[in-house]
Amino acid sequence: MSHESHTASPHEDHAPIVPREGLDFGLDGDIPKYWMANDPFKTRFFDAMSTLFPMGEKFFITSVREFRDGVTSPKLQQEVKDFIRQEAQHTLIHRQFNDRLKAQGVDIDDINAQLETMFFVDAPKLSTPTQRLAATAALEHLTSMMCTCFFERKELLEASDPRVRAMYAWHAIEEVEHKAVAFDVLTQVAKAGYFARNIPMLGITFGFPITVARIMNHMFKVDGFNLWQRTKLWARGLWWFYKPGGLFIPTLGYYMAYYKPGFHPWKVKEMPSYKTWLQVFERTGDPIAAGNALHAAGQ
Repeated sequence: MSHESHTASPHEDHAPIVPREGLDFGLDGDIPKYWMANDPFKTRFFDAMSTLFPMGEKFFITSVREFRDGVTSPKLQQEVKDFIRQEAQHTLIHRQFNDRLKAQGVDIDDINAQLETMFFVDAPKLSTPTQRLAATAALEHLTSMMCTCFFERKELLEASDPRVRAMYAWHAIEEVEHKAVAFDVLTQVAKAGYFARNIPMLGITFGFPITVARIMNHMFKVDGFNLWQRTKLWARGLWWFYKPGGLFIPTLGYYMAYYKPGFHPWKVKEMPSYKTWLQVFERTGDPIAAGNALHAAGQ
């Protein structure tokens, strides 16, 4: 499907970045272990991504901050500030969610230690600040792609616990709002050209799913699945990922847009039901009600 918009551009109005703090998703409640359709694979895919967010968001903030002093546009300065506040809240909420996983036996401390080494020890040794910012811009595009495309399709999150779905809906809304910040700093302040911004995307395209898969496999072992059971889980899960009309194939147009000369994040549309979430949240202040409304508005 095409995700090009004829009305969105970097120079036109788009969703404002609004940090939302102190939200309660009821994550300390009786959420089922396999909260997504009682399916271990689907649940652990989203769980594994949650384990990445605290260190990942810290990496994003650090990468953008390295160029903050060079930002001269008052508008971009404010967007950077709001981006940092949003990412800090994502870290906070996903740490709460990850505490649930830790109680299930998932080695969150080891995952965090490995990610901290990768992001804050190895990456500074092996890359320049511009390359790390380009990696952040690429990861922000992938995150926004997943948020937009997953929430376009009502059936994907149909049979999932509304509290966890609401957490991901809120995260998705804010990823859409700030999806251009790292890219704008990369192109306007770091002055990265076409290849400088695209080469990191190629590496992340392979590295990100490998990292998620390793964490998922750890989770399956913690859950007590033997080798044969894990093999069957992966076979069914990979079909869910990559079959025609599956999780990822419909996102291909959004992904490939990044490689177009002249690309800007606001040239790909935001999720159609963004305004639905916003209206319900502004009326009720309840992120779970807003998440339910967003889901109900899906196609």
